[in-house]
Amino acid sequence: MFDIEASLDSRLLAEPRNRPTVVFPEALDARTLEAACFLGRFIRPVFLAPEAEVRALATHALAHLGADRVAYTLSEAAYLEPASRPDLIEAFAVACLDWCRVNERPMCIEAARKLVAEPGRFGIWAVKLGHADMVVGGAIHEPKAFFRPMVELLAHRGVACETGVFVLPDEHPEEVYPHNIVVFGDVGVNASMTPRTLAEVAVGTCAVARDLIPEDVLPEIRCAMVSYSNRGSDEGPSPELVRRAADLVPEILAERIKHSARYGSIHIRGEVKVSVALSRRSADLYHAEGLPWEGGPNVIVCPNLDMGNLLYNLYATRFPGARKFPVMFGLRFQGVDLPMDCTPEDIRLAVKASVMRLHAYGEWQRTPKDTFFRRHRVLVLNPGSTSTKTSIFEGDEERFSEEIQHPAEALKGFEGRPITEQFAFRKEAVLRVMAAQGLGLEDLDAVAGRGGLLRPIPHGTWSVGPAMLEDLRAGRRGEHASNLGALIAAELVAGTGKPAYIVDPVVVDEADPKVKISGLKELPRRVISHALNQIATARRYAEEHETFYERINVIVAHMGGGITVGAHRKGRYIDVNNGLDGEGPFSPQRTGSLPPGQLIDLCFSGKYTKAELKLLNKGRGGLVDLLGTSDLREVERRVEAGDAEAGLVFEAMTYQIAKAITGLVPAFEGTPLDAILLTGGMARSSRLVGELCRLTSALGCDVKVYPGENEMMALAKGALRVLSGREAAKDYPPSN
Repeated sequence: MFDIEASLDSRLLAEPRNRPTVVFPEALDARTLEAACFLGRFIRPVFLAPEAEVRALATHALAHLGADRVAYTLSEAAYLEPASRPDLIEAFAVACLDWCRVNERPMCIEAARKLVAEPGRFGIWAVKLGHADMVVGGAIHEPKAFFRPMVELLAHRGVACETGVFVLPDEHPEEVYPHNIVVFGDVGVNASMTPRTLAEVAVGTCAVARDLIPEDVLPEIRCAMVSYSNRGSDEGPSPELVRRAADLVPEILAERIKHSARYGSIHIRGEVKVSVALSRRSADLYHAEGLPWEGGPNVIVCPNLDMGNLLYNLYATRFPGARKFPVMFGLRFQGVDLPMDCTPEDIRLAVKASVMRLHAYGEWQRTPKDTFFRRHRVLVLNPGSTSTKTSIFEGDEERFSEEIQHPAEALKGFEGRPITEQFAFRKEAVLRVMAAQGLGLEDLDAVAGRGGLLRPIPHGTWSVGPAMLEDLRAGRRGEHASNLGALIAAELVAGTGKPAYIVDPVVVDEADPKVKISGLKELPRRVISHALNQIATARRYAEEHETFYERINVIVAHMGGGITVGAHRKGRYIDVNNGLDGEGPFSPQRTGSLPPGQLIDLCFSGKYTKAELKLLNKGRGGLVDLLGTSDLREVERRVEAGDAEAGLVFEAMTYQIAKAITGLVPAFEGTPLDAILLTGGMARSSRLVGELCRLTSALGCDVKVYPGENEMMALAKGALRVLSGREAAKDYPPSN
């Protein structure tokens, strides 16, 4: 049996996309709420019901789903009682009156307000006016209260069709429908039937099938347009009407193919008897008539509403294990109509299918209006030694990014001076970039800067305030370009009343005291790491599994110019090697932990100065010292060319990373490990990833790969969590 849900999931997750806003007017139907709990990675749900009632229903009816999944979905949703938004009701009522005038259906404003305040109508108007992208209903609404107004208000060019997609279980004879997949198209949605309408319905139904079923599963979409009788449209299309529609199909299909070549695999045959279309005889009969395919149809356009409903219910009853769901064609993917006897699985499949088609056409980018999910605008700053990365985020979408390069001659005047003296120079560079984008400070909701070398603090988003600025200006914990992030952010928002934040700086320290004890009292371990990407990667894994950072156990290996391997236990970053000083595995540029006795001898050998040793430790160590390059790709090319030395060094580095990963198991104190997460630039190496998977397989958990550092997104998301009310900003310094 073809796993259509796995197919939809893999295609939806194949590339990062914005999530459409989907309105659920029937939020207090347990089936609908259960389905929504499996859709968090694909949509932003809006429940048209009081939050307390939705949560009470979840507690009562959804205990079998697991607390994490339900809690995550509810935390990601928006809740709205239509009556609580008189502004929207008024806007919808005015639009409703305009529509009624155009369609010659007189209505007064009071009646319009009452009508659009009903959750089903409210959801439809929210989509029509751009406040949301899709509305899902019909499970408890009668057709006249949801389906009919949805089609009337959202239909594109007046032609709509409801299709029923079935993946039948293996016990169904496969010779009837290839791969036991069949799609029924229902012409009865349209009030009057013309040859063009029928042709549009046939092509649209086939397009649904082509969009949802991969070509390696069904290479061809074969459609049979069923004729019903010679009595005309009362009982369905007559043979004559079907013949005329078939003549129009090539023209309409050609327009589809212009949009996408994938529709070239569609073949439509008109005037087929229903007894033939649904039988084992179809394959032989079609072949004898010289049709351009071998075997039977996989799309059947039904002659009327009654037959469409009959076939849907017949197959649903006869094969309860079938995967089935409805899809609307002709509504620009904006509406999902559910049968009243639908299951939670039917609902989630219907929503996923509609979302996939929304993305497949490539026209939808994001919800037109941010009524239900505010898209806060955040300026993100990440100062480096010779550049300042600058991005503008609207919500979690990066709308603009530029890495401002600071030439050596421009920085020459700052040599030997505190990093803070570059503050005005870099701030002006950022303001020039904003001006070039037509943005002023009044256009921002917040600024998030890269955190610098501060006192040890817990993870989270921190408000930039006087104490933090004082520590950074004084440089008490060290000089680094990242110290400028908070300074510039604070200056940009000064006097505006808007917040400035830093997120998870390198000094995040949540390790237990036992972690910091070394064998020499004078040398306790310091915790300095790639905290921003470490925690952001762990959060991303949690989101992908529809849970929270506070509920997972993961080991994250950040592998870049430096390597840090950290343990994250239930929302605490409890152990990590000091990557800044070179502790841990050796890396492209750092020596890693060294034999202490030999290191002491080397320090006093007179061969190197203190400065030279520090440079060897960080900058000229690791792959640079061993192989003369910091480029892992170059090392891999040498390995592939048979360079034995390069092969041994690569093997040694991989072994040390794996040993650092497995060495963190005690940090979880016997609780199960959910996953190992590999990130940083070196995570792009399939050779390295493959070896690490092999060497850590004894831990018995998944290994997930998130290449790159993703710092700008991590900074933006930290600010957005606070702006959206999901997290409270912390005040520096921490009280403890």
